[in-house]
Amino acid sequence: MSATMTPGIFLVTLALAIAALIVLIIKLKMHPVLALFLTSLGLGLALGNGLIGSVNLVNAGFGGTLNGIGVTIILGSILAMGIQDTGAATAIANFFTRLFRGKALELAPSLTAFIVSIPVFGDITMVLTAPIASILALRRKISMSSMAAFTGLGLFLTHALVPPTPGILAIALMYGADLGLTIFWGTVISAVAFFGTWLLMRKWCEKEWIDPRPDFVEGFEPAKSDKVEDIIIHAPGLPNAFVALLPVLIPVVLITFGSFAKVYMGEGTAARVFFTSTGDRVIALLLGVVFTLVLGFAKGDKVLAHHLRTTGSDKESLKEILFGTWVGRGLLVALLPLLITAMGGAMGGVLKTAPVIKELGVMVTSSHIMPLLVPYLTAAILMTAVGSMTAAGLTAAGIILPMMDTLGLSPVAATLAIGSGTLMLNHLNNSGFWIMSQFFNLNTKQGLKYITAPCMVGSLISIITLMILVSVGLI
Repeated sequence: MSATMTPGIFLVTLALAIAALIVLIIKLKMHPVLALFLTSLGLGLALGNGLIGSVNLVNAGFGGTLNGIGVTIILGSILAMGIQDTGAATAIANFFTRLFRGKALELAPSLTAFIVSIPVFGDITMVLTAPIASILALRRKISMSSMAAFTGLGLFLTHALVPPTPGILAIALMYGADLGLTIFWGTVISAVAFFGTWLLMRKWCEKEWIDPRPDFVEGFEPAKSDKVEDIIIHAPGLPNAFVALLPVLIPVVLITFGSFAKVYMGEGTAARVFFTSTGDRVIALLLGVVFTLVLGFAKGDKVLAHHLRTTGSDKESLKEILFGTWVGRGLLVALLPLLITAMGGAMGGVLKTAPVIKELGVMVTSSHIMPLLVPYLTAAILMTAVGSMTAAGLTAAGIILPMMDTLGLSPVAATLAIGSGTLMLNHLNNSGFWIMSQFFNLNTKQGLKYITAPCMVGSLISIITLMILVSVGLI
């Protein structure tokens, strides 16, 4: 590391690295994993670490991040296979349809996505909820503009703000933030941002009519009446709504209870040991997977029927599907999130070793910018440039980490500020933008209107809510 590097030179170097990352991903169509690796290596060289030193930093950042979130991504992906095959996602959507009595039906897939996206990676949640949103849109004659806007908003909010989603989980671990408190306040902020954005944008989203994808609604007809029973998705063998929610709720509740046990229960007590053990993120998600497997056995006929419909094969037994096929499919789904998250952590690992960041932190704090805006704006700028919420958040976390003492922010506040920033400008360079557009039948212009715009509003409401909570001393 060059001892003469000034904050100005560092910022120029960082800007060039981000620009190179954009060119590699967008112009040269390079895979984000390789683009992040080359950019991280180049950044290490530019910061004066030498080739071997830079490689070591990349390896350390990659391995450290993978160590923190690798198993959780795998378990979350296996859990997602169970939610899909047992019909749990459909049951959750039907629950919200009944809850709102068939009114404001865009909330059914949206709140399903909001919940499912907590332990399940966002791209997977899109795959799970898009057919449900399309069927409900047809049955209730709702434009896909509304379905896309709020289903996307729901899944992106908890993807950005609520562990054990991999990106925000890795940031929380990097900062040493209490996971239970991060989950609790992240959920509160996400809910405020979701309903605030829904109230502000609902009428605007209704103005343009967009049909659902024909392949998602084949065999379905518009509902004959406004009665709830005519609107819900009728499928044989769906689980009870509460049972369908348990695979998602079990890990979230256990992690939260574990964090509160550390604060409010006596050291060494049996209750504290129990709750902190079951509240470990890996154990909590494992218990969620175990329950999903139990649900799979209970709904064996539905699992077998889904397997036959999707693969055309009826040779596998139920045990083979649950313990083999689900795991194999989950591992395939988990691979890309694993590698992108870990390589994003590698770039953060290179950045956080730069001594000049501490000097930069002093400059920032002396400029009278509200400390909470520093991580928020850093993440927002990186999200605009990089396009991956996970990579942007982890890179921002690496930049801000050495500034934490001078900023005076709690680890939870800094973690949630970065998460809020990653919601800003979710646009053309984000793979999630294109998956949402494809699955919700939007063209590029419509994607910017109904994916990017709601996320921007949600980001602003999130940071304002966080500012209020920090100002009154709750975070």
